[in-house]
This record gives sequence, C-alpha cells and structure tokens, in this order.
Amino acid sequence: MNTTTTSMRVACLAGAALSVLACAFPAAAQNAAAEQDAAEDGSVIVVTGSIRGSLENATETKRAALNVVDVATADSVGRFPDENIAAALARLPGVAVQLDQGQARYIQVRGAPNRWTSVAIDGLPQTGTDEGGGERAYRFDAVPAVLLQQLVVNKSLTPDITAEAITALVDLQTYSPLDDGKLGFSVTGDAGYGFMDLGEGQQRSGSLRLSWTNDRIGIAVGGSHYLRDQVTDNREAGYDANGIPIDIDIRNYELRRENNGLFGAFEVRASDDLKLFVNGIYTEFVDREERNAYEIELADSGARGTRGLLSGSLDNVSITTNYNDGLYVNENIITSAGFDYDTPEGGVKGIVGYTRTENTTDLPLIQSSIRGISVDYDRSADPRFPVVDLFRTINTGGVFSRGEPLGEIPITEQSVPRTILIPIVQGVVSDAWSGRLDAWKQLDDLKISAGLYATKRDITGNNIGIGGIVPLAATGFNPNDYATDRAWNTQFPLGVGINYLDTRAMNRDLQSALATAGIDPANFVLPTSFYDQQERIYAGYAMAQWDAGPLQLVAGLRAEQYEIDNAGTVLFGGTAAPLAVSQDFFDLFPSVNIRYEASDNIVLRLGGQRGVSRPAYAAIRVGASISDTAATIGGGNPFLTPEYTWGADATIEYYFASNGIASISGFHRWVEDVLYQSQQLVGSDLYDTDGIDRSNYLLGSTFNGEQGTLYGVEFNVETQFDFLPGALAGLGVQGNLTLLGGDFEARNAAGDLETFGFQGLSDTVLNASVFYEYAGLSLRVAYQKRSEFLDTIGGLGAGEFRDGFENLDVTARYALTPNITLFADLANLTDETYVAFEGTPATPSEVERIGERYLFGVRFNF
Repeated sequence: MNTTTTSMRVACLAGAALSVLACAFPAAAQNAAAEQDAAEDGSVIVVTGSIRGSLENATETKRAALNVVDVATADSVGRFPDENIAAALARLPGVAVQLDQGQARYIQVRGAPNRWTSVAIDGLPQTGTDEGGGERAYRFDAVPAVLLQQLVVNKSLTPDITAEAITALVDLQTYSPLDDGKLGFSVTGDAGYGFMDLGEGQQRSGSLRLSWTNDRIGIAVGGSHYLRDQVTDNREAGYDANGIPIDIDIRNYELRRENNGLFGAFEVRASDDLKLFVNGIYTEFVDREERNAYEIELADSGARGTRGLLSGSLDNVSITTNYNDGLYVNENIITSAGFDYDTPEGGVKGIVGYTRTENTTDLPLIQSSIRGISVDYDRSADPRFPVVDLFRTINTGGVFSRGEPLGEIPITEQSVPRTILIPIVQGVVSDAWSGRLDAWKQLDDLKISAGLYATKRDITGNNIGIGGIVPLAATGFNPNDYATDRAWNTQFPLGVGINYLDTRAMNRDLQSALATAGIDPANFVLPTSFYDQQERIYAGYAMAQWDAGPLQLVAGLRAEQYEIDNAGTVLFGGTAAPLAVSQDFFDLFPSVNIRYEASDNIVLRLGGQRGVSRPAYAAIRVGASISDTAATIGGGNPFLTPEYTWGADATIEYYFASNGIASISGFHRWVEDVLYQSQQLVGSDLYDTDGIDRSNYLLGSTFNGEQGTLYGVEFNVETQFDFLPGALAGLGVQGNLTLLGGDFEARNAAGDLETFGFQGLSDTVLNASVFYEYAGLSLRVAYQKRSEFLDTIGGLGAGEFRDGFENLDVTARYALTPNITLFADLANLTDETYVAFEGTPATPSEVERIGERYLFGVRFNF
C-alpha cells in the first residue's frame, strides 16, 4: 500500500474518532453536570468504567495477596480488551511477549526464558507442548481471553503452588457464575470487524457468554472466535565469517489465523459453606500459512563476480524457490470437577482434571530452482532491505556476461527436474490426569494448611526435522503451472517485481499426485525424532500462616517426586533399535513470604523460595542418530537434569487513598544446571553396542550448564486522577519499567567455561498507558517497548538476537447505554519492523513486518 493511501486511511480513522468524541461529549457533559450537582452537598463524585473497575479489582487482589503477585482482571463487560491472554498479560510489570509473525504467543516474566514461567488453570497446573515438544512453555495464543475472569501472576511462591516456576506461575482463573454476583439470566458478548493494513485482509472477532444463577445454582456456557487474514513481509539472509552475505532470501506469507473456544461451567452451592463445580474448555488455534520465498544464492559455486559487504555484482547465480501451503493446529481440551468447603474455622477443597493437548504441523515444502541469473545487490541504504537488480546470464563458451534486465523474477522458468518435496510432518499429543486436595484449619491467629497433588502425563510425538526428500519430476508435477499475475502485497523495497504462485492449488494437486504414486509424507519423518514418554509427579506440602496485626508470615515446605519413563529409537549406522531410559528425582522446596502493613497506605513484602524447571520433552528424548565414521551423535539427551533455583523477592507497595498503586520490586534468582545447546562428550555407555565404545563421541544436543544469576528491579504505577475537578477526573496512567540483568556459565566442547546470556533477556521492558474514562467514554493509548534479546543459543554459543521493538495501540469505548458499548481497537500503529540479527545489527538474519490492525465493533452485557 502506498504512502498516500495509508495517510488517507489514518485521516479517516482520526475523523471517525473525532466524530465519536463529538457525539460522546454532550452526553459526558450532561452526566458530568448531574454528578457535579450531586457533589455540591459534599458527596464524592464516582467515576465508573471498565478500566477503573479492572484497576480497582486488580489492586484489591494484589494488596490482599500473601505473596508477590500482579493481577489483570476482565473489564466490566466480562472480557479483556486483547486478542489473547499473552497480550493481556503484557500490560503487567516485568512481562514481555514473544511474537510469532506479529501475534503474541509466549510471555517472558522478568526477562527469563519462557520455560521458567508455568501455568495453572483454576489452580490446577498445566504443561505446554509446543511444536515438536521443543519447549514446555505454555502457548498463550491458544486460549482466548474471553474465557477468563482474572489472571494472577505469582512472582514469589507459596508451598501450595507447584515448584515448577522459577520466575512466575500464571494462574488463569475461569469465569464463575456464582461468584459473578448476578441473579437470573444474563448474556455478555461482543462482535467486531476490521482489517489489516498490509494486504487489506479482514480481521473479525466475536464472543458470547450465557449464564443463569439463583441463590444455589450457576450455569454458564459460551464461545469465542477470532480470525485475521494477514500478510507478512519477510527478508532473511545468511552470512559468512566476515559478515558478507551468502544469500538473500525474499519471502512473503499469506496467513489465515483463527482462534476458537468453547466453555461451560456448572456450579451448585449445596450449602452456605459448600460449592460443587464442573468446568470444561475447548480451544483451537489454526494457522494456515501460504509461503512464497526466493533465495538468491550469492555464494553459488558456479557464480562469477564480486560479493561485498554492502554491494555485489554476480553472474550465473541460481534462485532457490520455496513454496508452501502449511497448516499448524493446536487443540486443547481442559476439564475439571471438584468441591470447595470453606468455613471460618477451616475447610477442604478438592479438584480433579483431564487435559489433552494436540499439536500438529504439516508443511509440504515444494522446492525448485531458477538458473542462469545475474544479480546486482545493494545493502548500503539499509542492510535490512537489500535491493536487487536481476539480469539474464549469457554463457559464451564458459565466459559469462550480462543479458537483458529482468523486471520480475521469472517464476515460470523453474527447473522441473530439480523440483522436490521436503515433507515436514510433526505431531505431539499430551494426555494428563491431575488432582489436588487442600485442607486448612484456623487456630486463632494461626492457619495451618496441607495438601496433596498428583499428575500422570503421557506424551507421544516427534519433533520437527527433515527425514528425506521426494523428487517430483516422475509424478508429472510442474511448479510453473501455478504462476499468477497477482503482484505481491509488500511494503519492503525489492528492486524487482514478484507475482504470487497459487500455493493452495499447488498443494491440492501435489497431494493428488502423491496419492497416485503411493507416497505418504508421514513415512519421511525421522525415526530418531519420535518419543514416547510418561511422566508422573507426586507432591505434598505443609504451610503455616501467622497473622499478628499488620504482620503476616507464610512459611512451609513442598516435596515433589518426579519420575519419567523415556522411550525412542536410535540409529546405529543406519540400523534402527529401540532404547529406553528412566529417571526419577526427589526434591524439597521451602518457601517463606513476609507481608507487613507499615501504614494504611504502605505494604512491605519479602519472599524466599526454591524452584525448578524440567527439560522439554523433545530435548530429553532418547532418539539419536550415530555416525561411527565422524564419531558424532545427534539427538536428544535423556540424562538432562532439571534446572534448580534459589530466589529472593522484596517489594514496597504504596496504595493511593482512592485507587491505584505505586510500587518498587526487586528480585534475584540463583540458578543451577542451566539448560543450553552445545556439543559435549557422551560420557556414558548408553550408546555402546557390539563392543563399540561411544562414550567419547561428540553429542550435539541440549546440556546442563553451570550456575547463573538473574536479577532486576520493577517500577510500577497505576492510578486514576479522580482528585482533579470535573471531567479531568477521568485521566489516569498505568505504567511500569523493568530493568534486568543476568547470565550463566557453561562448558564448550573443549571443556572451557564460557559466559552466555539468557534466552529472552531484555535489559529493559517498558509498558506505559494513558487512559481517560469519564461518563461512558473510555480511551486508552498503550505503549510497549523491550530492548534486544537473545532468541536462540547455537551449537557453541553463537546465537541469533532479536532487536528491540515497540508497539503503540489505541483503544476507544463509548457506552451508548449501560448495556451496549461501541469499541475501536487500533493496534501496532508504529507499523513495527521486527528484526533478528547475527552478532550485530549490520548482519540482519530476519526482517519482518505485518502492518497496522484495526477492529471496530460492539459489546453488550444484559
């Protein structure tokens, strides 16, 4: 889209916003006048609204908590103003998001690797199984925000919380009809529609929740839907040891991403002290990704010419083409049932649950090549956006020269004999049964608590890998047949035109050709990538809470027994053989939290704890491939041990007289056995067969490093300036700044200690919002920024960094009536460019942009 069109669109949006304000302010002024009349007798003007209500609820929960927590609550119409949970959590102190093509997917609390944050739903722990099981990190984009009532980020632990949380446990609390306070029938929902600026695809959302309650019974059912048709601009590049590009990869993705959710709750208050409940959640994340990609092979062995740091001129290069109509699906079934018996003297609560997570990936990557091309490239203006000029190559007796210039990449000249299929098929299924029982007794100022927890989880699947290729020439498949005259939607400079291929039709015909030829892509999955695991956790805790006026002390001990049975396949010189390994760990996790109300406005906290993070399923798999010729092994590492940590937290919280909070928090984590990727000697007889000693082979895998430290300080302020006169009382701020540091030591293949940075650690994370909420009008401008961070750690510590980025979002709400609210969400108004780089920003390895997003609609609550 050109600049003029974008400017016109922004102008139209600004005009629409002004129109809303023009309509809103007469009503606001009228209400304000009525409130002023009411205030003349000395009464307090009460400014109501969704942001104010959420702020008050979150502040109240935070103040009453026994440990260090941050809280996000749903707004007054029963949902968060965010597309998913990750985006909602990103507004809290010390929380940064990891994006996948511009969409929030994971969270990182206090700059730590995302695996150090665990998740519970209504207090029952959950475990993430991402694509291939490569991470235990929980995928927050799979759970729509509308299902939830409150998000609690526990930054310090108490013994009743799972110890598998080094930096935080996020408790996702679902909607409870009996706790909502409404009687009779109610309906809550929203409907929205908008567009994506890049590609002009649609964006739509909708949710509906029906509930009915009386004094004893509460029933709720609902569902949600979110969809975006998105174009992602992408450039990638590889470099030699001198930082000179060896390839320029020009990509464009057309995506359809969809989140769907269903949920239900049935609750019975059998007596004033006893509540029975049953909950069920189904969520689905579907990502259909069409890829068009062209990799200009600057270091082609047959190329002639010059290849420089900022520019080059080469003849006789080839262009590798890659096309894909891929599908990613993540499904979750989460059910639970239990009871809650609570009296002033004591109580008991029990809950059992079943969770099934299925994650599948189907990437039928079609690859071909275009040969005999000459290229000039120029990176001098901006290394993120190399500009290329293409020409025909003329070969005269082995002497190459330039022919006619090419205005477009010749997508109809791909080599049919060189066309291959690279089938990438992955699937992971996790079935888990869990249960916990908690009991407590009040003895004057002392509350004694104890509980049991158990889970059994079966995990089967394979991690992503390339297990072979399929030549397509014999099937009659021709990629040139799918060329179109539809030009790319792109905002990046190219220097050459590119048209789309019809990847959907290509994939449809490909699957038909494979079926006719009797070829099943699933047969090309690496046998060493499969794993079959069962893990069991048995835990118990005892905890005491002592209340002595303004002082509260919570201390106790949690014991956890962790067991894992691990089976897979090892290739010994091409011969497959099954192998199994079992491990078990018993650990004690003490914790203490001190809360002191120094005054009516000041709360001081101090906490100490021990925590754990267990290795990902794919990382710990038995599967491996052995090369006796090279004396190397590649695969999982079944001897990995968990990461352990000791931690300390301290906070000073100042609560304003009417609403809001200002706080300073500091924390420190001492971590042992940090996980990282490297090459090391096997050091065991696990892979020894037929008299061959392989204990000195190099294993390329995940390993436990040495010790590390992670530390930081958080500044937070949230308040509405309701002391200001009249309409100015609607102004408010929500802002937090987190400053972070830390690293760890690990040994390289030579046995020498090196220092590494933690994955995901930005030294600065900033969230700032200014809002205005008065007499039915609600406006918020939200700004988020994080500094650069290490994304992945390579074989010997060479990593890929993500450049810092910022986002600016604007939300507007206007209540037409107490039950109907119009809304407008304007997201990514900075039109951010997301950049990854190798070593320094001068060698960007990935550059991506998705454009602004606009969504308009209505919310209702009856």
